[in-house]
Amino acid sequence: MVNSSHEAMHRIFQEDPGIFTRTFRTLGIPFPDTVDVSVLTTDLTETQPLERRLDTLLRVETADGRPYLLAVESQGKKDPSKPSSWTYYLAHLNAKYGIAPVLLVVCQDEATALWAARPIRIGPPEWASLTVRPLVLGPHNVPAVTDPSVAARDVPLATFSAITHGKDPNAPAILEALATALKTLDEETAVIFGELTELGLGTSPAAQIWRDLMAVDLSFFRSESSQRLRAEGRAEGKAEAVVQVLEQRGITVSGEISARIRECTDPGALDRYLTLALSASSATDLFQQN
Repeated sequence: MVNSSHEAMHRIFQEDPGIFTRTFRTLGIPFPDTVDVSVLTTDLTETQPLERRLDTLLRVETADGRPYLLAVESQGKKDPSKPSSWTYYLAHLNAKYGIAPVLLVVCQDEATALWAARPIRIGPPEWASLTVRPLVLGPHNVPAVTDPSVAARDVPLATFSAITHGKDPNAPAILEALATALKTLDEETAVIFGELTELGLGTSPAAQIWRDLMAVDLSFFRSESSQRLRAEGRAEGKAEAVVQVLEQRGITVSGEISARIRECTDPGALDRYLTLALSASSATDLFQQN
């Protein structure tokens, strides 16, 4: 069972390793097609007492017969100690397995992503003996999937989009698209990606939006006879999400404003409220900008 937002992001690569190739092709980096993937131990500890562990390590077999190691690291903030650790990881993996390693760093904010993407040069400035170039995924280059039909065609990528864009103003639309896409899956698979999304969002305001969207059983959503109740339930869930997001951000919500939000049944208006709630300085801003 996944038990942390840190683990959720790289677990997506274990659920669907092919997402790596698909994502980077959209960025113009043509990695070869994946034909097989095996999970390797993440323990890189040597005989010394110092313990070193990756988040995820995969051996990727490719269609052109050139396997590589995919080392995945989740990075929540800038950490001056990481560049030396990443350099060690890659050198150790290359020596241990004799296979070319690729370091993938996953971030949830652009500042951390841009920091992590900088080349790491080991040696004097006149002549770097070793250069490490991490591949980085974050809100700056992962597409924001807001179209339910696009999300349904690639649910793992849509899940990854939701997690990396969890702090963006577009988060409600991305989560809505993913929630709709999950209804096209079997229940077991939908639960896996639904849980990964919630854990990956951590304690961000978007996490509450996602919990409210998932409050109704996915199998219930697939029942044609429940369409009317489904619409009513989603409206109630969205209204509750608006109020909770405001309150979690420390914004006072009066009884009058709370009632106005909860009585709203217009899906479009509720979507606007959700988006505005992520950045509003007061509860009344929701209505002033309509």
